Amino acid sequence: MADENTATTVRARDITRPRPFTLTPDADTRAALAAELGILAIRKLSFRGELLPDGPGDLRLVADLGATVVQPCVVTLEPVTTRIDERIARHYVSEMPDIPEGDEVEMPEDDTMEPLPRDIDLTEVMVEALALALPPWPRAEGVDAVALSVTEPGKQAMTDDDAKPFAALKSLRGKLEGDEGENG
Repeated sequence: MADENTATTVRARDITRPRPFTLTPDADTRAALAAELGILAIRKLSFRGELLPDGPGDLRLVADLGATVVQPCVVTLEPVTTRIDERIARHYVSEMPDIPEGDEVEMPEDDTMEPLPRDIDLTEVMVEALALALPPWPRAEGVDAVALSVTEPGKQAMTDDDAKPFAALKSLRGKLEGDEGENG
């Protein structure tokens, strides 16, 4: 899975200087990972970067994820091949900042921040990054989105137009005009 000089699990406290890594899973590992992610195949996969000390007790991970994945089209189930090239960043901190409580909380400026673990599993980081980078609705070339409507038997299915802000008012107006026609 990894190049000969790279362990896939690294003890965080052992990172005192930049530590490069390269993960290039073999065909069997990629096939197992594809099955785990519920996709058809992973043709290529590489995760290259480095772990860097970042102040007292904190670490940064910066890496490039490259993958060629095959997923079923959400409409036709035909295989769809996608190339993924993502820059990955994680900021492991020994002390997480306090998170204010309440109904509305602002997102922190650094959304890559995570608590510093005892060990950093580079394979786990790679798999998480790949899962997040997968297209959620892959479509074969030339295939348009499909409108799907489901409702209870005997009722009219809700359409996109019904979900628009003034659709309810339009419906109410139609009902009121119908009532006026009967009473007037």
